[in-house]
Amino acid sequence: MTDMEAFREAVLGWAAGGPGEPAGELAELLRVRTAVLLEGPSDLAAVEALAARHGRDLAAEGVCVVPMGGAMNVGRFAALLGPTGLGLRLTGLCDENEQGFYERGFARAGVASDGILVCTADLEDELIRALGVPRIEEIIRAEGDLAAWQTFVRQPAQQDRPQQQRMRRFLGTKSGRKIRYSRLLTEALGPEQVPAPLRGLLLHL
Repeated sequence: MTDMEAFREAVLGWAAGGPGEPAGELAELLRVRTAVLLEGPSDLAAVEALAARHGRDLAAEGVCVVPMGGAMNVGRFAALLGPTGLGLRLTGLCDENEQGFYERGFARAGVASDGILVCTADLEDELIRALGVPRIEEIIRAEGDLAAWQTFVRQPAQQDRPQQQRMRRFLGTKSGRKIRYSRLLTEALGPEQVPAPLRGLLLHL
């Protein structure tokens, strides 16, 4: 476990009702300056992959990316990490339907909402539109999941859905697949294909 991962685990423990001292001590030791609040681990995988693609070492820059386990937790994390807590600069990435949770959570913590980047539908939808289904099928083939994808699209429930919706559904049908493909699809993006919310988030850090 890296030092920043230890800080992230301390923050998650604090948010779950544990003591805040370990997080505070690590924040000072590591000179953490910014916390990126994400809904879950698939978003974390994408943000870390994009940062690596751009040669950014977020931990060295004092940036901790925190998957909160759902957008409804944003108020608690913002209170712990923002001006009323550790005093870190806050930013975040969320799904379109969860924007209200983020804005209210940031506002209660005294943080401006201009640091919230919003995905149309969700991050997977952004990545699918950016790459296109044919390119993602190539990645699926390379990962050995083509047979599973072909079986999935033959299901009666999928027949009337657009290809993009099928792909989005497929990526979430198996435990761990959404996380793995968030990283793989982000790594496959060309310079001009990076979705605006992801690009904006990286520029905001």
